[in-house]
Amino acid sequence: QVQLVESGGGLVQAGGSLRLSCAASGSIFMINAMGWYRQAPGKQRELVATITSGGSTNYADSVKGRFTISRDNAKNTVYLRMNDLKPEDTAIYYCKADIKTRVLTTWMPYWGQGTQVTVSA
Repeated sequence: QVQLVESGGGLVQAGGSLRLSCAASGSIFMINAMGWYRQAPGKQRELVATITSGGSTNYADSVKGRFTISRDNAKNTVYLRMNDLKPEDTAIYYCKADIKTRVLTTWMPYWGQGTQVTVSA
């Protein structure tokens, strides 16, 4: 069994900052890519940022220059530092990780439960 638990969401004014964390735990053998996605009301879930096990990153155009993704492989944790937040960043933020467990030998995607980020104008 694998769990991803996010934390760090909340209410912030426009221009403010937040740092999200997502820790993976359970019967983990290896973790490949980790990432953050978000879903605003009435919209589809979209990619925010991803990071490979080697540290290569990818960002949505809408967050480039404002958000930074990082990870601590020793702690099985991925972070998202969000600066200069805008009202349009308001969404539920989900973390995702591609994981091999000690039981299955294939990569499987696991999702966290989501954390709410609300940016007021």
